[in-house]
Amino acid sequence: MRLAKPSFLLFITVFVSVNLLFAQKRMLVENLPPIPDGDGFAGSLAGVSNGGLLVAGGSNFPNGGRPWTGATKTWYDGIFLLETPKSQWKKVGVLPRPLGYAVTVSWRDAVVCVGGSNQQGHVAEAFLMRWKNHQIAFEALPDFPHPIANACGALVGTTLYVAGGLETPNSPEALKKFYALDLAASPRVWKALSTWEGEGRMLSVAASAEGKFYLISGAALTQDKATGVISRVYLKEVHRFDPQKQQWERLPDLPHATVAAASPALVVGNNVVVLGGDTGEWASQTPVLKDKHPGFSTDVLEFSSVTNRWKMVAPFPVDIRSDADARPNESTYLPVTTSFVLWKGRYVIPGGEARPGTRTPRVMWIK
Repeated sequence: MRLAKPSFLLFITVFVSVNLLFAQKRMLVENLPPIPDGDGFAGSLAGVSNGGLLVAGGSNFPNGGRPWTGATKTWYDGIFLLETPKSQWKKVGVLPRPLGYAVTVSWRDAVVCVGGSNQQGHVAEAFLMRWKNHQIAFEALPDFPHPIANACGALVGTTLYVAGGLETPNSPEALKKFYALDLAASPRVWKALSTWEGEGRMLSVAASAEGKFYLISGAALTQDKATGVISRVYLKEVHRFDPQKQQWERLPDLPHATVAAASPALVVGNNVVVLGGDTGEWASQTPVLKDKHPGFSTDVLEFSSVTNRWKMVAPFPVDIRSDADARPNESTYLPVTTSFVLWKGRYVIPGGEARPGTRTPRVMWIK
């Protein structure tokens, strides 16, 4: 793991603003201190415990490596804590194992972590992670019914809902499964629920609004019978589950796919707001573009339960500089495969994948 150079810390006081129609206010984006790793991580486990922001695990290609240079994807177990927006990150512990791409949400004084992956494959383990009495503590939850990674999840009340994902790294199809765990119940038990109409999916965006669970976009998988090659199918579908009625309903499609956008999604009032994501537009060109990939979508999409439609709001402010191919950390991307964490009245995007194969240590704090 490489530590960030001191000069990189100069980014922490940058502010940008953009008019957003959905709130009739301004979105302020501040850079918090970067994660203390020169490459950054995607798929980190993130949440809030006893007032502190925790970011743990995740993966990268170390020392500036890329998949096309033969670099090996590496998972990590470090747990970092940011106590206040003006403090610095400090390493406070390690996960039970290297881990990334789990479902994580904040609940009461803990970070809920379900499933995930590492070099050995996908796992079914679930646990609570707490920062308490100046140390990290873990509490076991019931294992998920099977190994899972790249799923999405959100809390509705005290119940965590988990949808889709992959059971193994080489699965030829994404899961069409939906489970619930009431965190306040005793004993806690995973319950299988009815699923949405349509295909299984992974890397979807979850949301919780007006007491309902949203399943947004994601990618299905298809396998070529002749070659065995597995490809993604980018989905624009949106489904909503009502826990009271135990029913799904199909909502209007998104303008475009938002695969792997920060999840759970931002909720403003009762409106669901999705930031960025992978539309699939550049997917076939990634092997050619490599480090010249322009990054993922910057669209901000809002769903109103009153009008029952999606609308394009405004682009998220990014700053892709002319030397971004060689110096990605100097640019600002809207990353994917990352979390949205509510902390101290604002939403945090803690790192993620800036463009294919490239992570970012940048931590954005959005008001």
